[in-house]
Amino acid sequence: MTDPNAIQPSALDQLPDRDPEETAEWQASLDAVAKAAGPHRAAYLMRRTLERAEAGGIALPKLLETDYVNTIPTAAEPSVPGDEEMERKITAWNRWNAAAMVTRGSKYGVGGHIATFASAAWLYETGFNHFFKGKEADGSGDQLYIQGHASPGIYARAFLDGRLDEQHLDNFRQEASGNGLPSYPHPRRLPWLWEFPTVSMGLGPLSAIYQARFNRYLTARGIKDVSDSHVWAFLGDGEMDEPESTAALALASREGLDNLTFVINCNLQRLDGPVRANFKIVQELEAQFRGAGWNVVKTMWGTAWDELFQLDTTGALVRRLREVPDAQVQTYQTRDAAYIRQDFFGADPALVEMAKLLSDDKILECFHLSRGGHEARKVYAAYKAAVEFKGAPTVVLAQTVKGHTLGEGFASKNANHQMKKLTVDEFKTMRDLLELPISDSQFVDGQVPYGHPGADSAEVRYLQERRAALGGPAPARRAHPVAPLPAPAEKAFASFDKGSGSQNVATTMAFVRLIKELVRDKESGKRWVPIVPDEARTFGMESLFPSLGIYSPKGQTYEPVDRDQLMYYKEAKNGQILNEGITEAGSMADFIAASTAYATHGEPMIPFYIFYSMFGWQRTADQMWQLGDQLGRGFLVGATAGRTTLTGEGLQHADGHSPVIAATNPAALTFDPAFAYEVAAIVKDGLRRMYGEAAPGEDPDVFYYLTVYNEPMPQPAKPSGPGIDEGIVKGLYRFNTAESAGLTPVANAPRIQLLGSGTAIHWTLQAQKLLAEEWGVAADVWSATSWTELRRDALEADAALLRGEERVPFVRQALQGADGPVLAVSDYMRQVPDQIAQWVEQDYSSLGADGFGLSDTREAARRHFGVDAESIVVAALAQLAKRGEVKATAVKEAREKYGL
Repeated sequence: MTDPNAIQPSALDQLPDRDPEETAEWQASLDAVAKAAGPHRAAYLMRRTLERAEAGGIALPKLLETDYVNTIPTAAEPSVPGDEEMERKITAWNRWNAAAMVTRGSKYGVGGHIATFASAAWLYETGFNHFFKGKEADGSGDQLYIQGHASPGIYARAFLDGRLDEQHLDNFRQEASGNGLPSYPHPRRLPWLWEFPTVSMGLGPLSAIYQARFNRYLTARGIKDVSDSHVWAFLGDGEMDEPESTAALALASREGLDNLTFVINCNLQRLDGPVRANFKIVQELEAQFRGAGWNVVKTMWGTAWDELFQLDTTGALVRRLREVPDAQVQTYQTRDAAYIRQDFFGADPALVEMAKLLSDDKILECFHLSRGGHEARKVYAAYKAAVEFKGAPTVVLAQTVKGHTLGEGFASKNANHQMKKLTVDEFKTMRDLLELPISDSQFVDGQVPYGHPGADSAEVRYLQERRAALGGPAPARRAHPVAPLPAPAEKAFASFDKGSGSQNVATTMAFVRLIKELVRDKESGKRWVPIVPDEARTFGMESLFPSLGIYSPKGQTYEPVDRDQLMYYKEAKNGQILNEGITEAGSMADFIAASTAYATHGEPMIPFYIFYSMFGWQRTADQMWQLGDQLGRGFLVGATAGRTTLTGEGLQHADGHSPVIAATNPAALTFDPAFAYEVAAIVKDGLRRMYGEAAPGEDPDVFYYLTVYNEPMPQPAKPSGPGIDEGIVKGLYRFNTAESAGLTPVANAPRIQLLGSGTAIHWTLQAQKLLAEEWGVAADVWSATSWTELRRDALEADAALLRGEERVPFVRQALQGADGPVLAVSDYMRQVPDQIAQWVEQDYSSLGADGFGLSDTREAARRHFGVDAESIVVAALAQLAKRGEVKATAVKEAREKYGL
């Protein structure tokens, strides 16, 4: 058997040793130190040697973990350029009002979080006073991703600087009145303050990375120079468990995003208990970020620890700090000095001797209070190091105490995330600790008062002067007054009205052809942002590679293998396409950054994200909700759509439900176009509404979701007649009648209305012909471009009726007077067309592809789900038989005839 303690071969054994004697001397030296001074001393020397090599640019694997101490030594800390005492007072007021706001609201049962901001107060205050650039100076300012549970502290600061009043604070989490404050950062609910929704944990860090990347994209493409903008993402250590939190770390380092800083509030607690009870979350995160290529700055201990580290002549203290698990650190926070002496210092004889030199008060100061994240000097040093570091993003790991300054009942308690209020006595203790001038008489009827030093106080003047110097209030969202983009030339859209003649064209290809025309537009073409997750060739987009280029900060440092081909793979520093590789989440983060550039940077961009339909809403619907909250605008395109259009791909590729999920998002306008001219009309309408002149009452802060198909079919010419354009954008119009289709029915033939969407329109047209030629039934065919928009219009009509306004839903107007029953068909589950059932006055039934998808030919799949032309005929006959308009035996005859 192999001896597990034997020295194992390494990669170095494969390299020639030019001087074996010198190598042996180094190894012997290490052995000698380990023998004479112990393994800890040998490890210390090795770590310092590796650090020196890294600092000197010697190519070695990175040291993934450093000691459990501050990265920046006390002696190297820069002085804070402001008035530290004034900043302490401001922070005290913010702590008080944040806790008061949540406590006062607790009597209404609306909830809130106190402990998170209590731990992070200095992380925010230091940034607001010295680093975060506002929107009123040149450029776009900084982008701040605020940790959702810290929102009370941000509101408290806005109250101090005069942007909010007491009524606002008393309406925290009470928004129905129209004068309330949302629970978390929600731009749609408070659009002058919040820029980025972050409380769906994991999406904030992912979006921050792609926002920093998109800033570089805008600069590289010459849209706007935003090189002075910095992205700050404030995160919780528990939040880093979310896969999205770390999904794009390599992208950030690979592209050298030194315009990005993560600040992780390491209070060692998540919602139910310790983040890493038996381990150390800070060390784990350090290794993870260093391994991904980030610059890491640890801010662990406050100045009270300086004396302890000076006494640590053997390294025993540093070793002990590395080995104590996080849950035990939390326990020290709640125990007395005797316990800490025994459990922490008693573990090593050298520490026992050290503890003899320390008073109980000193021990409690260190273990209960003194954390790097609670001291302005330590935080300032970390932030300064972060913004000055070049070539890679930086993460600041700041250790804090959750519930700091809230009293012994809060600090480090496992339940503090769910604790919503303090008692009056606890507030008075907090007041004394923070040295706030709030008298006992201000507690009226047991209600805690808000505190404010006065609009003309030294604290408020200082706060406002610091923000003025940095470019205005923060956080803040500015919907810059941007002139509507000029509409593209009409010919780009009109060319689709004539149809494709004898050529078969899939609607996916029709969309791509339309985009090719639109990106050539002299006025708005440069503002299109094509986003694709490594499926461009699937969607027929490779022709855009050489003309638009794929964005890469390095350009193209190689000769592409297909350089001699017309549609070669072209990367460029100013490339327009964002080809993200196999990451739907990353692509959605791209889309969010681009779709909100009109507010973030005052530059309207027109993103379209085209994706494999099944892997859009099913996989990233949470980000699409985030997109709606952030007031994003653009086009989501679900390509290879439908449950039966993908031959052979199978269950996990066969999308039969995305429109159902999309229908739950109020900001998503969902369309399932059947024909190329419908695609063109919908995109034209989207450009008008989102980027041009929205009609009165229309919300421009929406995004369009189009399903397009990979099934090549003849594209008909756009029908003539009134109401077609209106019907396309509202969701329904009559494509033809039996008579206009040349299917002359017999006199008094039974009639049915067939509604089809997307690719299902083609089976419906086949069924129309079969019904006329084989069963003597006249069918009119309607194109239902949006079941969801029809439903929303009907819901609005219902609401109007309750207000006493007469309004008829559009779907009822469109079908008014249409003879016979209605049969609706789609390539999605029946729940999609059934959205309109209650507003259709005629007898209504539907067909759809319910259940799991499967691998087979399109024809076999459609027969399996009962949505092919023959199945439609049988369903239509069944409807008519129920009404007595055809013989009941016709249904059985049809089933047998078609082998159903």
